[in-house]
Amino acid sequence: MPDLTIDRTLAEVVNLEPGATRVLESFGLDYCCGGRQRLDHACATIDVDPADVLEAIADLGPLPVADWTSMGPVALVDHLEATHHAYLHTELGRLDALLDKVVGVHGARHVDLEGIAATYRVLRDDLEPHLQKEERMLFPMIRELATATERPAFHCGSITNPISVMMTEHDRVGELLESLRLMTGDYTAPPDGCASYRALFDGLAQMEADTHLHVHKENNLLFPAVVELEQRWAAPA
Repeated sequence: MPDLTIDRTLAEVVNLEPGATRVLESFGLDYCCGGRQRLDHACATIDVDPADVLEAIADLGPLPVADWTSMGPVALVDHLEATHHAYLHTELGRLDALLDKVVGVHGARHVDLEGIAATYRVLRDDLEPHLQKEERMLFPMIRELATATERPAFHCGSITNPISVMMTEHDRVGELLESLRLMTGDYTAPPDGCASYRALFDGLAQMEADTHLHVHKENNLLFPAVVELEQRWAAPA
């Protein structure tokens, strides 16, 4: 693993070794919204030895290369919609219904469920319009920019403007996911939790992991590539 060193950013670690996401998650390292941090600097803030992180990644062994690491903007946008967006469109409703069921059965004994449910619904209320804005506005702009034969004129001016909004919303989603993790004790169901209780917490944990990877692909791959593409159009001939 010669390319993985402690001076790599967290985003670079994931791009070089996509399987490292679960290792970084286990150490509490934010590779999506915090992907620009160097590994050693990020580890220092949480008192973790970066050598331990690299060793855990090495222990994963050889993993298949993820196709998305080399995709162009159009292919990456298509990939995001077909995988992460499609997943959330289905999973958000499923988890909402599961929450209703678990709160109804266990809410009297586990009063923390009401707070978990409220936080989850704030998250869903943030995510659903966010997905729509990407699918109906930003992603079509990216496709147009990537396939244009002359510089396109967007109603918002520079494409960096909606990208900035999306990144701010990503930060908010990250904060809400962190709140859910804390409120659920790292998604650990109580001893008296039924199968639905465990399924709920497992589903929330999976959604967090998928959303972290989703945001990483946008913040650290797609958006920088698109900004660079627009800057090329702006450069004098």
